[in-house]
Amino acid sequence: MLDFSPSDEQILLEQAVREWGARDVAPHIRAADRQHRFDRERVLGGMARLGLLGVCVPPEQGGAGMDYVSLGLACEELEYIDTSLRVIVSVHVALNCLTLLAWGSAEQKRRYLTPQAQGRKIAGYALTEPAAGSDVRGLQATAVRRGAAYILNGEKAWISLAGVADSFLVVAWTDLEKKARRDPSGLSAFVVERAFGGVSSGPMKEKWGILAGDTGWLAFSDVEVPEENLVGRPGEGFKIAMFALDQGRFTVAAGATGLIRACRDASVRYAQTRRAFGVPIGEHQLVKEMIAQMESDYQASRLLWQRAGWLKNRGVRNTRETSLAKWFATVASERAASDCVQVHGANGYSDEYPAGRFFRNCKGAVIYEGTREIHKVMQADYLLGYRTDRPTRCELPPYRR
Repeated sequence: MLDFSPSDEQILLEQAVREWGARDVAPHIRAADRQHRFDRERVLGGMARLGLLGVCVPPEQGGAGMDYVSLGLACEELEYIDTSLRVIVSVHVALNCLTLLAWGSAEQKRRYLTPQAQGRKIAGYALTEPAAGSDVRGLQATAVRRGAAYILNGEKAWISLAGVADSFLVVAWTDLEKKARRDPSGLSAFVVERAFGGVSSGPMKEKWGILAGDTGWLAFSDVEVPEENLVGRPGEGFKIAMFALDQGRFTVAAGATGLIRACRDASVRYAQTRRAFGVPIGEHQLVKEMIAQMESDYQASRLLWQRAGWLKNRGVRNTRETSLAKWFATVASERAASDCVQVHGANGYSDEYPAGRFFRNCKGAVIYEGTREIHKVMQADYLLGYRTDRPTRCELPPYRR
């Protein structure tokens, strides 16, 4: 039976994240956003101390050992403060750590997953390229086998934590004949360390949202990747990439839910104090309509991602449910952010209030980790019988107390 009551452990987690965010991050986030500055020590250091960088990784792998719903709760609280905080958990924990937990070898878990879960190392995920996002078969990066290593060449774009991560989960073509045919069974996945020769990175300077986050590009020039850094088997890169996206989409859905709540709370506060036509604007019916829509979207989004988290805890495949949660919550957050600006009127257009930051931040999640259009197609394909989820060789382990 699906139980919506949080456990004592989950309540403590929410409180800890909320208090840390309000005390150590929120007072500085506007300045960091304005300056396009990623505050590594304040943010990553605080997350590591709270155990968030391994929140749902088993204790034997160095993590906090909490369940997947707890991962979602943490993401909701983090994005309530700022989207840049949730992005860290999406990339480091969901896309990278959980993928290594399911697909990594014992040595890869020892060498990479454990220090990442403990917060001693930071990890990224490198799939998107300048000319390939949703079209994974359009990737151009290659990793050609040479002796006991793979020689990696190519570029990646829009990579979160590109400037700070110690290693990246990279997807590239290892079979060039299959690349020419766009056959995804020619893709493979690797753990690539920043310290490997030939790895370079730089910032994406022209983005207009999530300004307090670290987003950049990666370039690989004849990078020698040891064969033991191959994740899974040769040719399983597409499956691994899709598996990782399932985990990331779950955290994006939960985070977007937190953004809706932030928009709702900011709008309520403003509507109670701002006066127009002789009364607080909250007494005007159309303002009430916008705030009511935020509440409706918040509650629905929360139910959707919690259902997906419940399935994760049971070890049940949840690609369909996670896709729906991600689609609904991110589109709803875009609506909530737009209405939040509208409730604030001219002040919503001012950086003195958080509404503009919410509006800038919300749009990215409607695009990355599957655009809203991709998720619409997925949901229709499930209903029409064009898509079914087949078991993969490796799955995320169910939560065990």
